[in-house]
Amino acid sequence: MNRRKFSLLLGTAAAAWPRRAYAQQGGQQAAQQQKAAPGNPVPRLDWLARHKEPILEPGLPIIDPHHHLWQRPGWRYLLEDLLADTGSGHNIVATVYMEASSMYRDRGPEEMRPVGEVEFANGVAAMCGSGVFGKTRVASGIVGHADLMLGSRVEPVLTALMRAGGDRFRGIRHGVSWEAEAVTLRPNPLTHAGMLADKKFREGVAVVGRLNLSYDVSLYHTQIGEVADLASALPNTRIVLNHVGGVLGLGS
Repeated sequence: MNRRKFSLLLGTAAAAWPRRAYAQQGGQQAAQQQKAAPGNPVPRLDWLARHKEPILEPGLPIIDPHHHLWQRPGWRYLLEDLLADTGSGHNIVATVYMEASSMYRDRGPEEMRPVGEVEFANGVAAMCGSGVFGKTRVASGIVGHADLMLGSRVEPVLTALMRAGGDRFRGIRHGVSWEAEAVTLRPNPLTHAGMLADKKFREGVAVVGRLNLSYDVSLYHTQIGEVADLASALPNTRIVLNHVGGVLGLGS
């Protein structure tokens, strides 16, 4: 074997090592953790392996526009898990990280704690930018969280998020899902009726627009009219409707 072939094989092995190590150790550990948390979706790898679908247009470059990463009791989904999904055969060239109350700072002012999530996502992006983890540039875009009920006082938080995310930071998401009669799968105690019309909330959204950031909103389909009113009131702010307006939970 000549030196060039040896270097190529060594580089390929180095790039693949983190995934193999995870498959042997991290994947088993994650499965054990998830078994302890009833109600969380646990992938059945044996069932998934029973049928392989052909990859459609495998050369088509794809950017995954919305995913999360987290480490929670009984629920783990980190970089290795994402790469296992994106490495199934499609040409996933980059991803956009979406906030999920993950990796917040555990100290400091309450409103500044979400900055930790953007720091975390930007660190993952730097890891993938090295090429060691393959071609997919994870978290090439980052959407963080800020409490828009702070009104105009949200600006220092947004500035800190922009500093933490650098050129990758794109905007924030503040979910407002609320329905009086709904039996939801994951109720949000921090929302209330008419939140999108609240004066303080709109002040916060206006600051997002002024800083040339985007506002991602997650809500129920029954609230789409409310976000349309918000967009009309703030036409210069880019608003992204997540999940085309979420459906209500069972029993609604």
